[in-house]
Amino acid sequence: MALIVIGVVVLLALAAVVLLGTARRRAGTGRLSRDTRRADASTPPAGVMPVPTSEGEASESTGADVDAEARDRADESRRAIGTGSSVPVPSGDRAPVRYEPVDEDELGVTRRQFFNRGILTGLSLAVAGFGGAALAFLWPSGAGGTSGKINVGTVDLIQEDLDKKQPYYNATAQVYIQPYPKQDVKKAAKIYPSTITAGMAQGYVALYQKCPHLGCRVPWCQTSQWFECPCHGSKYNRVGEKRGGPAPRGMDRFPLAVSGGSIVVDKTAGAIQGPPIGTDTTGQGQEGAPCV
Repeated sequence: MALIVIGVVVLLALAAVVLLGTARRRAGTGRLSRDTRRADASTPPAGVMPVPTSEGEASESTGADVDAEARDRADESRRAIGTGSSVPVPSGDRAPVRYEPVDEDELGVTRRQFFNRGILTGLSLAVAGFGGAALAFLWPSGAGGTSGKINVGTVDLIQEDLDKKQPYYNATAQVYIQPYPKQDVKKAAKIYPSTITAGMAQGYVALYQKCPHLGCRVPWCQTSQWFECPCHGSKYNRVGEKRGGPAPRGMDRFPLAVSGGSIVVDKTAGAIQGPPIGTDTTGQGQEGAPCV
Protein backbone atom coordinates (compact mmCIF):
# COMPACT_ATOMS: atom_id res chain seq x y z
CA MET A 1 0.00 0.00 0.00
CA ALA A 2 2.86 2.37 0.84
CA LEU A 3 4.45 1.71 -2.56
CA ILE A 4 1.20 2.60 -4.31
CA VAL A 5 0.91 5.89 -2.42
CA ILE A 6 4.55 6.74 -3.21
CA GLY A 7 3.94 5.96 -6.88
CA VAL A 8 0.94 8.29 -7.02
CA VAL A 9 2.92 11.08 -5.32
CA VAL A 10 5.79 10.66 -7.80
CA LEU A 11 3.31 10.76 -10.69
CA LEU A 12 1.83 14.04 -9.41
CA ALA A 13 5.31 15.54 -8.99
CA LEU A 14 6.30 14.63 -12.55
CA ALA A 15 3.06 16.12 -13.87
CA ALA A 16 3.78 19.36 -12.00
CA VAL A 17 7.30 19.55 -13.51
CA VAL A 18 5.89 19.05 -17.02
CA LEU A 19 3.28 21.76 -16.46
CA LEU A 20 5.89 24.24 -15.21
CA GLY A 21 8.15 23.51 -18.18
CA THR A 22 5.28 24.00 -20.61
CA ALA A 23 4.32 27.29 -18.96
CA ARG A 24 7.88 28.58 -19.21
CA ARG A 25 8.12 27.69 -22.90
CA ARG A 26 4.78 29.30 -23.67
CA ALA A 27 5.68 32.42 -21.72
CA GLY A 28 8.77 32.86 -23.89
CA THR A 29 6.93 32.37 -27.19
CA GLY A 30 7.21 35.42 -29.47
CA ARG A 31 10.01 37.06 -27.46
CA LEU A 32 13.44 37.87 -28.86
CA SER A 33 16.35 35.87 -27.52
CA ARG A 34 18.91 37.43 -25.21
CA ASP A 35 21.60 37.41 -27.95
CA THR A 36 19.25 39.12 -30.43
CA ARG A 37 18.36 41.88 -27.97
CA ARG A 38 22.04 42.39 -27.17
CA ALA A 39 22.92 42.68 -30.87
CA ASP A 40 20.10 45.17 -31.50
CA ALA A 41 21.18 47.33 -28.60
CA SER A 42 24.82 47.42 -29.63
CA THR A 43 26.28 50.25 -31.80
CA PRO A 44 26.59 49.19 -35.45
CA PRO A 45 30.13 49.14 -36.82
CA ALA A 46 31.29 52.19 -38.68
CA GLY A 47 31.02 50.55 -42.06
CA VAL A 48 31.26 52.23 -45.42
CA MET A 49 28.67 51.43 -48.08
CA PRO A 50 29.08 52.59 -51.64
CA VAL A 51 26.05 54.39 -53.05
CA PRO A 52 25.94 55.20 -56.75
CA THR A 53 25.64 58.91 -57.60
CA SER A 54 24.32 60.65 -60.70
CA GLU A 55 27.81 60.72 -62.14
CA GLY A 56 28.16 56.92 -61.66
CA GLU A 57 30.63 57.27 -58.85
CA ALA A 58 30.33 55.61 -55.44
CA SER A 59 30.05 57.86 -52.43
CA GLU A 60 30.62 56.84 -48.88
CA SER A 61 27.59 56.72 -46.55
CA THR A 62 27.16 55.49 -43.06
CA GLY A 63 24.58 52.86 -42.05
CA ALA A 64 22.45 55.56 -40.39
CA ASP A 65 22.13 57.50 -43.69
CA VAL A 66 21.05 54.35 -45.50
CA ASP A 67 18.41 53.63 -42.86
CA ALA A 68 17.05 57.19 -43.16
CA GLU A 69 16.82 56.90 -46.93
CA ALA A 70 15.04 53.57 -46.61
CA ARG A 71 12.48 55.06 -44.21
CA ASP A 72 11.90 57.97 -46.61
CA ARG A 73 11.27 55.62 -49.51
CA ALA A 74 8.88 53.56 -47.39
CA ASP A 75 6.96 56.69 -46.33
CA GLU A 76 6.67 57.78 -49.96
CA SER A 77 5.33 54.40 -50.96
CA ARG A 78 2.73 54.43 -48.18
CA ARG A 79 1.55 57.91 -49.16
CA ALA A 80 1.27 56.84 -52.80
CA ILE A 81 -0.88 53.89 -51.83
CA GLY A 82 -3.09 56.02 -49.57
CA THR A 83 -3.70 58.69 -52.25
CA GLY A 84 -4.28 56.20 -55.05
CA SER A 85 -1.34 57.58 -57.01
CA SER A 86 1.38 55.40 -58.43
CA VAL A 87 3.96 58.15 -57.97
CA PRO A 88 5.53 58.40 -54.51
CA VAL A 89 5.09 61.75 -52.80
CA PRO A 90 8.25 63.16 -51.21
CA SER A 91 8.11 63.25 -47.46
CA GLY A 92 9.76 66.61 -47.13
CA ASP A 93 10.59 67.44 -43.56
CA ARG A 94 8.02 65.05 -42.07
CA ALA A 95 9.69 62.78 -39.51
CA PRO A 96 8.94 59.02 -39.53
CA VAL A 97 6.61 57.65 -36.89
CA ARG A 98 8.49 55.88 -34.13
CA TYR A 99 7.18 52.81 -32.33
CA GLU A 100 6.51 53.35 -28.65
CA PRO A 101 6.23 50.13 -26.60
CA VAL A 102 3.02 49.73 -24.60
CA ASP A 103 3.31 49.76 -20.84
CA GLU A 104 2.65 46.24 -19.50
CA ASP A 105 0.67 47.62 -16.55
CA GLU A 106 -1.54 49.54 -18.96
CA LEU A 107 -1.92 46.59 -21.32
CA GLY A 108 -2.85 44.12 -18.55
CA VAL A 109 -3.28 40.43 -19.43
CA THR A 110 -2.90 39.68 -23.12
CA ARG A 111 -5.06 37.18 -24.95
CA ARG A 112 -2.16 34.74 -25.21
CA GLN A 113 -1.46 34.97 -21.49
CA PHE A 114 -5.16 34.47 -20.69
CA PHE A 115 -5.40 31.25 -22.73
CA ASN A 116 -2.06 29.92 -21.47
CA ARG A 117 -3.05 30.45 -17.86
CA GLY A 118 -6.48 28.95 -18.47
CA ILE A 119 -4.98 25.80 -20.03
CA LEU A 120 -2.46 25.38 -17.23
CA THR A 121 -5.13 25.88 -14.58
CA GLY A 122 -7.37 23.28 -16.20
CA LEU A 123 -4.54 20.76 -16.45
CA SER A 124 -3.57 21.36 -12.82
CA LEU A 125 -7.13 20.79 -11.63
CA ALA A 126 -7.43 17.63 -13.73
CA VAL A 127 -4.18 16.17 -12.37
CA ALA A 128 -5.11 17.09 -8.78
CA GLY A 129 -8.57 15.55 -9.17
CA PHE A 130 -7.15 12.35 -10.65
CA GLY A 131 -4.56 12.06 -7.89
CA GLY A 132 -7.15 12.59 -5.17
CA ALA A 133 -9.51 10.04 -6.71
CA ALA A 134 -6.69 7.51 -7.07
CA LEU A 135 -5.66 7.90 -3.44
CA ALA A 136 -9.27 7.64 -2.26
CA PHE A 137 -9.75 4.47 -4.31
CA LEU A 138 -6.53 2.83 -3.15
CA TRP A 139 -6.75 3.87 0.48
CA PRO A 140 -8.03 0.97 2.60
CA SER A 141 -11.37 1.66 4.25
CA GLY A 142 -12.46 0.56 7.69
CA ALA A 143 -15.38 -1.63 8.55
CA GLY A 144 -17.77 1.32 8.50
CA GLY A 145 -21.49 1.07 9.15
CA THR A 146 -23.12 0.87 12.56
CA SER A 147 -20.95 -0.32 15.45
CA GLY A 148 -21.86 -2.23 18.59
CA LYS A 149 -24.18 -5.22 18.80
CA ILE A 150 -26.84 -5.35 16.10
CA ASN A 151 -29.91 -7.57 15.98
CA VAL A 152 -29.98 -8.57 12.31
CA GLY A 153 -33.24 -10.56 12.44
CA THR A 154 -35.01 -13.57 13.85
CA VAL A 155 -33.81 -17.07 13.18
CA ASP A 156 -37.07 -17.92 11.37
CA LEU A 157 -36.79 -14.88 9.09
CA ILE A 158 -33.16 -15.62 8.30
CA GLN A 159 -33.87 -19.29 7.69
CA GLU A 160 -36.36 -18.39 4.95
CA ASP A 161 -33.55 -17.02 2.80
CA LEU A 162 -31.12 -19.77 3.75
CA ASP A 163 -33.66 -22.41 2.65
CA LYS A 164 -33.59 -20.79 -0.81
CA LYS A 165 -29.82 -21.43 -0.91
CA GLN A 166 -29.04 -17.73 -0.70
CA PRO A 167 -27.53 -15.65 2.14
CA TYR A 168 -29.53 -13.36 4.38
CA TYR A 169 -28.33 -9.76 4.02
CA ASN A 170 -28.66 -7.03 6.64
CA ALA A 171 -27.94 -3.50 5.38
CA THR A 172 -27.57 -1.95 8.83
CA ALA A 173 -24.80 -4.31 9.88
CA GLN A 174 -23.50 -4.67 6.29
CA VAL A 175 -23.18 -8.43 6.71
CA TYR A 176 -24.28 -11.65 5.06
CA ILE A 177 -25.57 -14.40 7.35
CA GLN A 178 -24.67 -17.85 6.03
CA PRO A 179 -25.15 -21.35 7.48
CA TYR A 180 -22.05 -23.17 8.69
CA PRO A 181 -21.98 -27.01 8.85
CA LYS A 182 -21.62 -28.01 12.49
CA GLN A 183 -19.63 -31.13 11.55
CA ASP A 184 -16.83 -28.87 10.24
CA VAL A 185 -16.45 -26.79 13.39
CA LYS A 186 -13.56 -28.93 14.69
CA LYS A 187 -11.65 -28.31 11.47
CA ALA A 188 -12.44 -24.60 11.64
CA ALA A 189 -11.21 -24.35 15.24
CA LYS A 190 -7.65 -24.92 13.98
CA ILE A 191 -7.84 -21.78 11.85
CA TYR A 192 -10.46 -19.37 13.18
CA PRO A 193 -10.40 -17.59 16.58
CA SER A 194 -12.81 -18.74 19.25
CA THR A 195 -14.96 -15.63 18.81
CA ILE A 196 -15.82 -16.83 15.30
CA THR A 197 -16.09 -20.58 16.00
CA ALA A 198 -18.60 -19.83 18.80
CA GLY A 199 -21.06 -18.66 16.16
CA MET A 200 -20.13 -21.53 13.84
CA ALA A 201 -21.00 -23.96 16.62
CA GLN A 202 -24.50 -22.46 16.59
CA GLY A 203 -24.69 -23.03 12.83
CA TYR A 204 -24.07 -19.54 11.43
CA VAL A 205 -21.33 -17.18 10.22
CA ALA A 206 -21.53 -13.40 9.67
CA LEU A 207 -19.50 -12.24 6.63
CA TYR A 208 -18.58 -8.60 6.03
CA GLN A 209 -19.94 -7.39 2.69
CA LYS A 210 -16.73 -5.76 1.43
CA CYS A 211 -14.07 -7.58 -0.57
CA PRO A 212 -10.71 -7.58 1.31
CA HIS A 213 -8.96 -6.76 -1.95
CA LEU A 214 -10.05 -3.13 -2.59
CA GLY A 215 -13.32 -2.81 -0.70
CA CYS A 216 -15.94 -3.53 -3.39
CA ARG A 217 -19.20 -5.01 -2.18
CA VAL A 218 -19.21 -8.73 -2.99
CA PRO A 219 -22.54 -9.99 -4.38
CA TRP A 220 -23.86 -13.55 -4.16
CA CYS A 221 -23.92 -15.70 -7.30
CA GLN A 222 -26.95 -17.98 -7.16
CA THR A 223 -25.76 -20.32 -9.92
CA SER A 224 -22.26 -21.03 -8.59
CA GLN A 225 -23.31 -20.74 -4.92
CA TRP A 226 -20.24 -18.58 -4.31
CA PHE A 227 -19.58 -14.94 -3.52
CA GLU A 228 -18.04 -13.36 -6.65
CA CYS A 229 -16.57 -9.85 -6.69
CA PRO A 230 -17.37 -7.99 -9.95
CA CYS A 231 -14.49 -5.50 -9.55
CA HIS A 232 -11.49 -7.80 -9.96
CA GLY A 233 -12.88 -11.33 -9.96
CA SER A 234 -12.13 -12.56 -6.44
CA LYS A 235 -14.28 -15.56 -5.47
CA TYR A 236 -15.24 -17.04 -2.11
CA ASN A 237 -17.18 -20.15 -1.15
CA ARG A 238 -20.40 -20.17 0.85
CA VAL A 239 -18.65 -19.45 4.17
CA GLY A 240 -16.35 -16.72 2.75
CA GLU A 241 -13.14 -18.73 2.21
CA LYS A 242 -11.16 -17.58 -0.81
CA ARG A 243 -11.35 -19.79 -3.90
CA GLY A 244 -9.82 -17.49 -6.56
CA GLY A 245 -8.84 -13.98 -7.68
CA PRO A 246 -6.41 -11.35 -6.36
CA ALA A 247 -7.84 -11.02 -2.83
CA PRO A 248 -5.16 -11.45 -0.12
CA ARG A 249 -7.41 -13.59 2.13
CA GLY A 250 -10.94 -14.78 2.71
CA MET A 251 -13.85 -12.46 3.52
CA ASP A 252 -13.64 -10.64 6.84
CA ARG A 253 -16.25 -11.53 9.45
CA PHE A 254 -17.85 -10.60 12.77
CA PRO A 255 -18.70 -12.60 15.90
CA LEU A 256 -22.36 -13.51 16.31
CA ALA A 257 -24.64 -15.18 18.84
CA VAL A 258 -28.16 -16.61 18.81
CA SER A 259 -30.11 -14.91 21.58
CA GLY A 260 -33.87 -15.01 22.23
CA GLY A 261 -34.64 -16.48 18.81
CA SER A 262 -32.66 -13.74 17.01
CA ILE A 263 -29.13 -13.48 15.64
CA VAL A 264 -27.03 -10.66 17.10
CA VAL A 265 -23.87 -9.55 15.30
CA ASP A 266 -21.16 -7.96 17.44
CA LYS A 267 -19.30 -5.15 15.63
CA THR A 268 -17.88 -3.57 18.76
CA ALA A 269 -14.27 -4.61 18.09
CA GLY A 270 -14.50 -4.24 14.30
CA ALA A 271 -14.13 -6.89 11.62
CA ILE A 272 -11.90 -9.92 12.12
CA GLN A 273 -9.64 -10.66 9.17
CA GLY A 274 -10.68 -13.55 6.97
CA PRO A 275 -8.82 -16.87 6.79
CA PRO A 276 -5.57 -17.12 4.83
CA ILE A 277 -5.40 -18.27 1.21
CA GLY A 278 -5.84 -22.01 0.89
CA THR A 279 -8.33 -22.39 3.73
CA ASP A 280 -11.18 -24.76 2.85
CA THR A 281 -12.95 -26.08 5.93
CA THR A 282 -16.22 -27.09 4.24
CA GLY A 283 -14.96 -28.51 0.95
CA GLN A 284 -17.73 -26.75 -1.01
CA GLY A 285 -16.93 -26.46 -4.70
CA GLN A 286 -18.48 -24.39 -7.43
CA GLU A 287 -22.01 -25.75 -8.02
CA GLY A 288 -22.87 -24.09 -11.32
CA ALA A 289 -21.96 -21.44 -13.87
CA PRO A 290 -20.03 -18.46 -12.46
CA CYS A 291 -21.46 -14.94 -12.55
CA VAL A 292 -18.07 -13.23 -13.01
